[in-house]
Amino acid sequence: MTTGKINVSVENIFPLIKKFLYSDHEIFLRELVSNATDATLKLKHLTSIGEAKVEYGNPIIEVKIDKEGKKLHIIDQGIGMTADEVEKYINQVAFSGAEEFLEKYKDSAKDSGIIGHFGLGFYSAFMVAEKVEIITKSFKDEPAAHWTCDGSPEFTLVAHDKTERGTEIILHIAEDSLDFLEEFKIRELLTKYNKFMPVPIKFGTKKEALPKPEDAPEDYKTEYIDVDNIINNPNPAWTKQPVDLTDEDYKNFYRELYPMQFEEPLFNIHLNVDYPFNLTGILYFPKMSGDLQLQKDKIQLYQNQVFVTDNVEGIVPEFLGMLKGVIDSPDIPLNVSRSYLQADGNVKKISNYITRKVADKLKSLFNENREDFEQKWNDIKIVLEYGMLSEPKFYEKAGDFVLYPTVDDKYFTLAELKEAITANQTDKNGKLVVLYASNKDAQHSYIEIAKEKGYEVLLLDSPIVSHLIQKLEADNENLTFTRVDSDHIDKLIQKEETQISKLSEEEQGNLKTVLEEIVPKTTYSVQLEPMDSNASPFIITQPEFMRRMKEMSQTGGGGMFGMGNFPEMYNLVVNTNSELATTILNSEKSAQESLVKQALDLAKISQGLLKGEELTAFVKRSFELIK
Repeated sequence: MTTGKINVSVENIFPLIKKFLYSDHEIFLRELVSNATDATLKLKHLTSIGEAKVEYGNPIIEVKIDKEGKKLHIIDQGIGMTADEVEKYINQVAFSGAEEFLEKYKDSAKDSGIIGHFGLGFYSAFMVAEKVEIITKSFKDEPAAHWTCDGSPEFTLVAHDKTERGTEIILHIAEDSLDFLEEFKIRELLTKYNKFMPVPIKFGTKKEALPKPEDAPEDYKTEYIDVDNIINNPNPAWTKQPVDLTDEDYKNFYRELYPMQFEEPLFNIHLNVDYPFNLTGILYFPKMSGDLQLQKDKIQLYQNQVFVTDNVEGIVPEFLGMLKGVIDSPDIPLNVSRSYLQADGNVKKISNYITRKVADKLKSLFNENREDFEQKWNDIKIVLEYGMLSEPKFYEKAGDFVLYPTVDDKYFTLAELKEAITANQTDKNGKLVVLYASNKDAQHSYIEIAKEKGYEVLLLDSPIVSHLIQKLEADNENLTFTRVDSDHIDKLIQKEETQISKLSEEEQGNLKTVLEEIVPKTTYSVQLEPMDSNASPFIITQPEFMRRMKEMSQTGGGGMFGMGNFPEMYNLVVNTNSELATTILNSEKSAQESLVKQALDLAKISQGLLKGEELTAFVKRSFELIK
């Protein structure tokens, strides 16, 4: 029998504290199952290169609960340890067996999937256990060993009669951690952290029906037997090559990741790179809502098939945080901290790679089947538009596939759009004017006016559209975006078709005086425009710049530009060629006031601006007019 003190020195206690004392206690199970996986994969590697003269077989890891005995068992059929190795890997706390193994076999073991942290990870067991036992038998022809420690620096190490290769860890669960003896709790943790571990994990048994005999009688009752309940998928889709997977395989894996998600993903992107860093994964584009926040934290980060976190900030570009799926990289540590991510060069390379890969895939989908891409546009546009704003590298590539739909369901790339509007949509400065609506129903009358003039009107209705068009204008000097209900469209209409006013200059001056006496000066600027006699008599437009800045302040631009609340400012455009303009001019003062207020309220209704007392007064006045 050997007794002694575990070697915990000043030099090696700090890594232990740093890695575990701040963590949730539940990660102990992740660490111990990871260790068992390491032990199994080490054996697989050694047998493959002929260094271990044993049969690898079909090893599994088993997790067992002994509720009565207040014990939790983690059992593997891996490489095992000799007494000397227990002394080396367990009693010298900061020594990592996995790291030593990788160093020794670095040329042949780089793809063996060894997770690491054996020495340190093992001691996380003391977060929940008052005593821990290790019963282990090496693949080498040496006696088994039995190690016991009660959480103090004291341990015992004796021989054991175990004959089967592998290691069993026995945790005597402490009184304050008895919830880790509940089946639902262990199942939850295994599913969370070890769902895709590369070695099958058994947790209990399940009933499986035996095949019905061919000569079974009519009253035959199905017979069941107990079989191992393997709770993980050791070969998830992202570990395979894309050529070996069908569309249905990708969809099935999506359902496995998100069993409560009933909508199918729109498409997926398979990531696979081994230089200058290692990264695999599958990202899915789900149907997107307009809420940028609700979509986040749906991508799961793994390290060699061990779950790390679903907070991938810093690893995945921010705009892709709204996607779903899996990213797996051995170059990212199990214990991720934000400061680590910000300082690590590999992480930035990974982020850039993912951005490029996503852009290339989108371009490919666009080129291969544009019609299908157009049909999916409304479900993915919020991600792509956000990407154009937040990622310069994505913005550079976006021109090849980002679409600009019209209110008539036509789709243009930016280059195509410029060609389509070149003929007649320019302002007095010669700039191309892109007309757009943000709400097809609310701005219907303005859309119709523009369409009657032969203009193309885009439908840009995402919550960040004001920011996006600001960027597009900055990068395209000869281009300006104007909403159909803005003041800029008046100038466009004037240029396209010069109308002669039916009213003389004196009559126009008198009309403007009448209007300005009745229309509130603090909110409306009165403008007289000679338009088609069939056009609306009163049209409310908004100053494009003020409206856009106000929208940007409401969606995050306010803080960026240091802007506060914007005043409500509108233009009242009065068609001097309308019959109403003539009637107002030739009416008595009381009738003028009534006509102007009624017409102004009708124009307000078209913009959704008539509310509260004003709406009540309008309804009452309208009934009086009917009488």
